[in-house]
Parts: sequence; C-alpha cells; structure tokens
Amino acid sequence: MRNATLKQLRLLTAVARGGSFAAAAEACHVTPPAVTMQMQQLEADAGLPLFERSGRGFGVTPAGREVLAAAERIDALLADCAAGLAALKSLASGSVALGVVSTAKYVAPRMLAAFARAHPGIEIKLVVGNREDTIAAFKAGRVDLVIMGSPPDDVEIESALIGDHPQVVIAPPDHRLANRRNISPHELSDETVLMREVGSGTRLVAERFIAGHHIKPRIGMEMSSNETIKQAVMAGLGIAFISAHTIAAEIEDGRLMVLDIAGLPEIRRWFVVRLAAKRLMPAAHALHQFLINEGQKFLPHVGSSRTSRRMRPQPLRLARPRGGQAGGHNRRARD
Repeated sequence: MRNATLKQLRLLTAVARGGSFAAAAEACHVTPPAVTMQMQQLEADAGLPLFERSGRGFGVTPAGREVLAAAERIDALLADCAAGLAALKSLASGSVALGVVSTAKYVAPRMLAAFARAHPGIEIKLVVGNREDTIAAFKAGRVDLVIMGSPPDDVEIESALIGDHPQVVIAPPDHRLANRRNISPHELSDETVLMREVGSGTRLVAERFIAGHHIKPRIGMEMSSNETIKQAVMAGLGIAFISAHTIAAEIEDGRLMVLDIAGLPEIRRWFVVRLAAKRLMPAAHALHQFLINEGQKFLPHVGSSRTSRRMRPQPLRLARPRGGQAGGHNRRARD
C-alpha cells in the first residue's frame, strides 16, 4: 500500500458510505469513471479485491474493510493535526479531553468551570470512568490529561501534584460515636463497615487502616460507588471509609458527619498525569498548567466534628510542596 493516496482512501470511504461508485462520485464532486480508475489502482496496490457485487448489492470485501479502517484512522489523525495547527495560532480555539477517575468527578468540574471562564473558546471534554477504563483511554490517547490518585506504573508518564486528598470515616449524625473526640480505632471493632469494591483506592485505605490497628469490625455490604455508600450510611447500615472530597454537601446540610478517629484522615494526593511521549497542544498544555498552579484552590475543604453531632466545615490542613508542583506520586492505592 505504499502508493495509496489520500484521494484514493477518501474515495474508498465515500464508496463504502454511498454503496456505489456513482454515489461516491457525486459526494466527492468527481466523475464516475474517475472513481473507477482510482479504485482500480487502489485494488492493484492492495493485491486483493476491495469490492464485491452479490445478490444483496454492492459491498466491501474483508480486504476492503481493512483498507477502510486504515483510511478512517488516517483521517482521524489528520483531523487531530488540523486541530493542533489551529490551536497553535491562539488559545482562542482548540480542544482538550480530561479523563478523571470516578472519585475525581467531585473535584474536576469546579476546576474546569474556572478554566473555561478564562478560556471560553476552548472546547473541553470531561471523561469519567473507573480506574481501569480511565487508564485504557489514557494509554490509547483518547484523553490528553488524567486526574487520579495513583498514576499507572506500566507506561512512561509525567505527573504533577494538584493537592491533598484526605480519606475519612463517615457516620450518620445520630451515631453513638458522634460526640466523641480522638476515638480509638479499636472502637470500630463493634461497628459494621461498608466497603467499596476490591481494588478501589478507598477499599485499600480501609483495609490498610484496619490491618494496621489489628481491629476486626464486621464487614458489611460491598458497593461500587461513593453515592451508594453515602446513602447506605445515611440509612444506618454502617459506617464507611470514603474520600472527604465526596461528602461536602452531605456534611454541610447535616446528613453525614466525619468521625474523629485517631490516625485519620489519611492523606492521599491528587495528580494530573500526562503521557511522556504525547505532545500536548496549547489548549491541553494550558489546562495542564492551570491544574498544577490553580487546581488546589478548588478542592473541597471538609473538617472533623469535635464538639457536635453536625460537623461544622473547617478546612483540613492540606500540605503542598514549595513552588506548588511535584513530579513524584504515591502509588500505594488505586483510585
């Protein structure tokens, strides 16, 4: 296929869409004989027939589908190139795709809203998924950047710190430990602990805390979303380890509270991650720098209740290295 041209590949796509050489000729503003000649040359270059006629009409052969798939990929790459070239001219245009793990959906929208106000001409795509799907999209290049807590270690990346990500234990406001301060972890031995799914960062934090303090609480239901966990805790089914960034609204209106347990919160961290081999276009580069320099100010601030059943919002002390950036990252737990 060394001699195939863009014109031939685009004509092939038009033939496949239109179902005939005549339809392709009309769509591409050329004559039917010109389409026939170009397709004959493409077939000769491929060394296999690309089209077939049957009782069901005109179609593309398996070899034709292979060439068609390559043509579509080439067209997509050229579209990306065109977008990149346009974005090089000015941040008044361009696009960026940001992937976030499910817990980060509680923090990313405020960051993106502020970025969008500063760059109204940039199109922003937010892709939310579980860790596995987010990493797959990241590796495939379908997203430019990812916000996550534990970047993958099987691909070359560049990561920078956004800010701290505290993990806490939540309970309903009328819980027996609600008014207690500096609660011993051993008090949890008499509790039912609701768990996130195996492999999630929240689950690993819970398991590490429980094992580290040699306690054996009753393990309750396993749930795959923060929202379900919160609803279950409010219903009195148990207590739960959870990201403090997912509970700001429920804490504010008194539906949940954070138990003041010794040794908590455990501080994980949010990072913005990019593929080391991926060249960022200006829009993606601008968002990358915005998240590093400004992202922390948009993280929810949730404190611990020490004197009342309803927790009054008090900022956690969120440490950040001098200069506001960090290249390293914590690989201890998944998102």
